[in-house]
Amino acid sequence: MSEDLKLLLEQAHQQGDYGPLLQKIPYAALIGIECSRLGDELLFRLPANKDNIGNPLLPALHGGVIAGFMELAAAVHLLIFTGSPGVPKIIDFSLDYLRAGQFRDTFARCQVWRQGRRVANVAITAWQSTADEPIATARAHFKIEETPTP
Repeated sequence: MSEDLKLLLEQAHQQGDYGPLLQKIPYAALIGIECSRLGDELLFRLPANKDNIGNPLLPALHGGVIAGFMELAAAVHLLIFTGSPGVPKIIDFSLDYLRAGQFRDTFARCQVWRQGRRVANVAITAWQSTADEPIATARAHFKIEETPTP
């Protein structure tokens, strides 16, 4: 992990502000992802933004924006909680769209199942009005770097 990334991560943990970390990820900055910590859990937020609309007639969020939001949420979640020495690399991503993403704030939560020393499996759920009515669910596999042994 680069020293800059390590320092940003330490500051984010101490201050509870993950904004500077997300600003270092160009796509996260472009679509406006935000992250807040609620106890031992992270809550990701994609604020309503007209630039993220895919169908202006409904209006509805672009499916690619929803997918990118969920994939980035999973990668950042792993980076923050696994202690990986580097940014995890995506191996596989599978997404199920359950309903249209309306033009309003969208939220995501991740749950990690770690498989071995090099692969992590993450389940992601995205919703808008209530977590009980998800707009999409996804599963992602990431290659994580092993922490070097001394």
